[in-house]
Amino acid sequence: MHFETFEPLRTLPVIHAFTGRAPGIDVSTDRETALARLEEAHIDLRSRLGLGARRYLIAEQIHGAGVATVHSGSENRSPAVDALVTDDPSVALGIYVADCGPVFIVDPVRRVIGCAHSGKKGTQLGIAAATVAEMVARFGCDPSQMTAVLGPCIRPPHYEIDFAADIIRQLRESGVGSVTDCGTCTAANPHLYYSYRRELGKTGRMVALLALK
Repeated sequence: MHFETFEPLRTLPVIHAFTGRAPGIDVSTDRETALARLEEAHIDLRSRLGLGARRYLIAEQIHGAGVATVHSGSENRSPAVDALVTDDPSVALGIYVADCGPVFIVDPVRRVIGCAHSGKKGTQLGIAAATVAEMVARFGCDPSQMTAVLGPCIRPPHYEIDFAADIIRQLRESGVGSVTDCGTCTAANPHLYYSYRRELGKTGRMVALLALK
């Protein structure tokens, strides 16, 4: 499975990846079936990244602004949230997207990470800002020491709202010291990424992976 990493995160004490399309896997179906078909490829990738032995934790992802602080004893899937934060190096965080924005947030000083799913609704509700706030409240993080990266997501003219710009604005208004938008549009690159809008809902999901070293 193809995956990419982002320059601002490569020098930090984290392991991260953002997957692309998985060749040869039919994902022209509903979300749960598509994820089931992709599971083996995702497991293989985590193993390749050295995360195979980690607890893999995900969010229910309801297009809201809920954030869960998780650790090795947490549920595998945190209910009713769209972002996860942790300081536990024994876990790996996963967020699934197919046009929505994957947001990676790292505090290398406190060694705390956050990963958020921010689409149109979640962005309007402030999920990126809520993730930063959770890191501050739970772990005493200083936003000025954080690095945040917005990965590939849908953008104009393929979508009527530029929620990517709103995500970046939220992060900066939250005081995050380093904010980077990768600038890539999922719908404009169908050979690389799944796109819910372009493929009318019947498609796979990319996964944003983030873990502490």
